[in-house]
Amino acid sequence: MSDLLWQKPGVTVDAEIQAFLAGDDVILDREFFLQDIAASKAHAEGLQRIGILSAEELAGLLRELDALAGDFGSGAFVLDAQYEDGHSAIEARLIERLGDSGRRIHTGRSRNDQILVATRLWLKEKLARALALCIETAGIALSRAQAERDVPLPGYTHLQRAVVSSLGAWWAGWAEAFIDNAARVSETRTWIDANPLGTAAGYGVNLPLDREHTTAALGFARLQVSPLYAQLSRGKFEMAALEAFGSAMLDLRRLAWDLSLFTSAEFGFVALPAQYTTGSSIMPHKRNPDVIELMRASYASVSAARCEIEQLLSLPSGYHRDLQVSKGALFHGFSKGLGALALLPDLLRNLEWRTERMQAALEPSMYATDLAVDLARQGVPFRDAYKQAADPARWQEGDPARSLAERVSPGAAADLRLDELHRRLATIGRRPQPLL
Repeated sequence: MSDLLWQKPGVTVDAEIQAFLAGDDVILDREFFLQDIAASKAHAEGLQRIGILSAEELAGLLRELDALAGDFGSGAFVLDAQYEDGHSAIEARLIERLGDSGRRIHTGRSRNDQILVATRLWLKEKLARALALCIETAGIALSRAQAERDVPLPGYTHLQRAVVSSLGAWWAGWAEAFIDNAARVSETRTWIDANPLGTAAGYGVNLPLDREHTTAALGFARLQVSPLYAQLSRGKFEMAALEAFGSAMLDLRRLAWDLSLFTSAEFGFVALPAQYTTGSSIMPHKRNPDVIELMRASYASVSAARCEIEQLLSLPSGYHRDLQVSKGALFHGFSKGLGALALLPDLLRNLEWRTERMQAALEPSMYATDLAVDLARQGVPFRDAYKQAADPARWQEGDPARSLAERVSPGAAADLRLDELHRRLATIGRRPQPLL
């Protein structure tokens, strides 16, 4: 490991203690390394603007930071155990190439400042990806709702056959869910879009840092003004991002549950594309829906990440090393979740419905609610209508097309209001930003 910036003369660094302190930083910082480089470039520009660096020194730093990003991307530079973390690796590389100019890059910063801005930039990228996937999913669901709007599908409550529903209604439900998910992710991304660069360890520094420049250079919407609040926001912003993303993952879990049931032999309503199933290692006749089962499981990683970060935040104000642990949770939650969510759009595009099995599952009892409403419409008090419709002797084979056509309440099968959902989807990301 290279020399530690904070090492004091005469104090021997205990290898076991240092290993504990560093934790998985080198491994985790590979995920945030390019963001750290981008922030370092912006910081160097800011230092030049206030006279700490010359124009020539800045040009050298920017050149070498770009070269480091390229070497990291190609594998020519490896972030490994010879470095304490990503920040020290950047500084070591710059010192090796530039000497004293490289040593000046850390002026006015702290390691906490570096990881705070790097993870903030990373979070914005991950939320942008989640937003795009939610929008894509909602669009597919709307298209299929329109194309299959009148195809009868058994509707269930309590996992029991309840009423006649439709593919249009099923798809429309998921469309609106992912429209809401997209809106929440978009609004959360706007909320966290604040630049913490230049807040050091939470108290600012004795330099007139050009924080407005770094805000613009890094593409942040606004400056996070208070250095103390920059520290208070660490963990809080990450939890908010995981909560917004978790809404989409909750819906993914429930959608996957529907498909798990619908693909079973007992239902047989859905055929998955072959690539979404795997063979059994012991039962030659089986194809297992492993993809949707792991989609179901992926919410657990997002929920666990949020919980882990929440447990770190029982702290007084100011920076605390405890917050280092939040990096692993953040990476794990978004990596597992986005990996699952990214598979959803093509799954929804390509799944096939077995309409003959759906039709065969419709039975006379599923028209009892229609009968009760018909009687009520004829003037029978609903309680009496309910009792009459509950009599199996009054049940008979119904007409699913008629049942769906008469489901005229707003949003129901005969009035899906897909145009309204299309309009809502089109507004995501184009709403005026809230006053912050």
